[in-house]
Amino acid sequence: MKVCLLNESFPPVIDGVVNVMMNYADYMMRDYGAEIEVGTPKYPDGKYDDYPYQVVAYPSFDTAAQTNGYRAGNPLVGKAVSKLADFEPDIIHAHGPASALVVGRLVREMTGAPIVFTYHTKYDIDIRRAAKINLIADETIKAMVGNIEACDEVWTVSDGAGQSLKALGFQGDYRVMNNGVDFAKGRVDKETVDKVTAGYDLPEGVPMFLYVGRIINYKNLPLIMDALKILADSGQDFRMVFVGKGPDKEILEQKAVELGLMGGNAPKVFFTGPIYDRDALRAWNTRADLFLFPSTFDTNGLVVREAAACGLASILIKDSCAAEGITDDRNGFIIEESAEAMAEILKRLCGDLDHVHDVGQHAMDEIYLSWEECVAKAYERYQYILARNRIGAMPHRKEQMTDNMVKIVAKAMEEENKVRKNVREGLTDMRSKALTMMEYTKAGIKALDSQKLRWEDIAEDLWTETEELFKK
Repeated sequence: MKVCLLNESFPPVIDGVVNVMMNYADYMMRDYGAEIEVGTPKYPDGKYDDYPYQVVAYPSFDTAAQTNGYRAGNPLVGKAVSKLADFEPDIIHAHGPASALVVGRLVREMTGAPIVFTYHTKYDIDIRRAAKINLIADETIKAMVGNIEACDEVWTVSDGAGQSLKALGFQGDYRVMNNGVDFAKGRVDKETVDKVTAGYDLPEGVPMFLYVGRIINYKNLPLIMDALKILADSGQDFRMVFVGKGPDKEILEQKAVELGLMGGNAPKVFFTGPIYDRDALRAWNTRADLFLFPSTFDTNGLVVREAAACGLASILIKDSCAAEGITDDRNGFIIEESAEAMAEILKRLCGDLDHVHDVGQHAMDEIYLSWEECVAKAYERYQYILARNRIGAMPHRKEQMTDNMVKIVAKAMEEENKVRKNVREGLTDMRSKALTMMEYTKAGIKALDSQKLRWEDIAEDLWTETEELFKK
């Protein structure tokens, strides 16, 4: 099976969605022998030849300042789209709703391959954060939803994510397809944990809490700080470690200082910055006693499953997407969305860490989901979609105002690609003929040179004979 994976980013940018797409590529190649091609906007420092599959990086615009380091792809570059189409994919799987989906729709027009789209995160929040003007944000979100409705099948990473998509005006159906975890199941040895966490004041026996992810306020991180302040004022000792980077890191650090949790002689809160080494992250998850994840923004909370892989239980907000599948006080802890509620449960759990660790073990046994399992389900669904597509039995997708434009652009790209191929073939033919002529010319010159040398030998012999005659 040939699978074309599309996204709005790719390394050197590393985020949750990139991680998902790369795991799809790796496990499908390894377990099913699939052929993979990736399409992504080009990033200045990107090295796209270092992968076991072809990466087509198309031109992009620098929007890093507005979108926290991301670039906007230009999906209307015919050469790149045609290269993706020439791969002749069986399935197109888009993991981003902007340029990635436009490219996907163009490739579908050129190949007939069905499009699967996965809705990973609440893109509307990032759109409103970047656009700032409501009218522009509203129209951008409307265009995004139209792009998604143009797909043949839509997947979401949780039911809550699907409901969020519906709230934006999406009128189609969706299928929940969970993401997996690339952490090995099990805790890391103490020697490795000590090595990774060295340099931080983390006394044995003092409860340690952990957060891993983007440092951005809409993930409810100020709530953690307010809860920690209440906990500290109650006399409970603890340590809190934030792993990650983001636009609000300095703001959150300043808040910690103002609350007396950072700075001074006995800091309780630490920021490590981003950690990309997966084994180092496993070590941090092993060292912690509780994972704090009060986000109501995230549609899946993959970091909660990563924590569970290491036997680490999480505190989550009631009715959040991250809390789906969690049974309170069994394989996680669920609270109301308030600093007081978090402080209260932290105070209680700090006095019973054995129970906390038991809940962490249940989390490992019950909510851990490997990438092997997830990709197996995805591949099985691909096969079903392909079978339906071959007999023309795919569900009718909602028509979009942009459908005709996509058809026209795709047709123009196909014609452009034909011209490009004809020119390339013509140039190749001309080069071949030119090389042949050069070979003939070289052979002719060589023959002439050889003939010239032969006549010179004859002339020399005649002159020698003439001299001998004169002597006689």
